[in-house]
Amino acid sequence: MTITNSFPKLSLNSVQLQPLPHQRPLLAIGHGTRNTRGRQTFLDFVETYQQLDTSRPVIPCFLELTEPNIQAGIEACVQQGYQEITALPILLFAARHNKFDVTNELDRSKAPYPQLKLNYGRHFGITPKIIELWRDRLDELDQPANNPNNISREDTVLLFVGRGSSDPDANGDVFKLARIIWEGSGYKTVETCFIGITHPRLEEGFSRAYLYKPKRVIVLPYFLFTGTLMEKIGDITAQQSEQHPEVEFASLPEMGIAPQLLQTLRAREIEAQLGEVKMNCEMCKFRLAASGTDSSNHQHHSHGHGHAHSHSAHGHNHSSHDPYAKLNDYHQRIWQAP
Repeated sequence: MTITNSFPKLSLNSVQLQPLPHQRPLLAIGHGTRNTRGRQTFLDFVETYQQLDTSRPVIPCFLELTEPNIQAGIEACVQQGYQEITALPILLFAARHNKFDVTNELDRSKAPYPQLKLNYGRHFGITPKIIELWRDRLDELDQPANNPNNISREDTVLLFVGRGSSDPDANGDVFKLARIIWEGSGYKTVETCFIGITHPRLEEGFSRAYLYKPKRVIVLPYFLFTGTLMEKIGDITAQQSEQHPEVEFASLPEMGIAPQLLQTLRAREIEAQLGEVKMNCEMCKFRLAASGTDSSNHQHHSHGHGHAHSHSAHGHNHSSHDPYAKLNDYHQRIWQAP
């Protein structure tokens, strides 16, 4: 099995960013992880972004599982004398965390500071820069060093692995992005799967890939940073490699500190500063519940910051119990809000 990590080390001089309209501090909000390497990679990413533009502070914080938390991030801005800040979720898709959990925590944390104005930006989403990142990395896998047997794309299946969410809208975006990356690529097909919560899971993704009788399977984990789930993907892929010696396996790393990701972050920061953040709410299950068009629990719903966000618990938990493990259980629960 080939695990490709041989991408060029980032040079700050190679990253060109658009100028900011305002010099306001940026609160960079990560999901959070108990994995030490994953936490440090996020902090390194934020520090790199800060080095590219030192005109205002960029403050890292986390929603859960590790410190510093969002409250500490807001307090750091206030202590430096700022009365207006930008808050960005460093998240790939708009799911429960982006729509409810982060905004609730921002509301709670800013409550002691009525003078503070928050401009809440949007997730990374599907962007040309991120598509460019993955296409560049897939091109690297065509090079002789990473493909010594010169297996063609026509004999290769791309296995796109998402994190998995309890929000159908976010899961649908994973399939959309996988399709966009596959279009025109020349690969035999792309199979989309998830490492947790939703279905199909990674093991089923491999089973579907084998139906095409590929000579090679490329695993593309759609993750920002390393962590426990990335390690799990690596372990499962290694097991598959042992069980299927007739197939070559290649596994791409997480996105990491890539120029395209830093440029996407800058675009999101500018949007938030200018008040141009737009969210597609038509298929959001929280909006459907609030509008009475769904029979699930009715909750207040808003994507703009500064409004009330009803929140009781995360859409997933971090215990060993998996409430979505059985497909029937998943179908029964997935459109409920929360």
